[in-house]
Amino acid sequence: MKNVKSKLSMLLVIGVIGTSSAALAADGVLSREELTPGSYCHEKFPAIRPSTLGDQQAELKGSTTGDTIDYYGPCDQNPRGQGQIASQELEQQHEMEGSLGGGEQPHA
Repeated sequence: MKNVKSKLSMLLVIGVIGTSSAALAADGVLSREELTPGSYCHEKFPAIRPSTLGDQQAELKGSTTGDTIDYYGPCDQNPRGQGQIASQELEQQHEMEGSLGGGEQPHA
């Protein structure tokens, strides 16, 4: 009887972990760790596709591209939300300026 109970407990744990992983993936979040319960998290999620940054329906890159955002902040962050869109647009602008040599020259 104890063996059956331990197996059932293990199946329950595996089911909960599987369900929470599926929920995270459906949300676009690859991993989430609460550093301060309910308020401050470390999350990883795919970057937004550059072609959809200005759209109302931003799309995330595939999780296999390796282009991920390593985010620290409030736990309610939306990988497709306005905060991430603005942040990634600014990052893209900085990358373009750097590749064009558009940075300021140091004064002698």
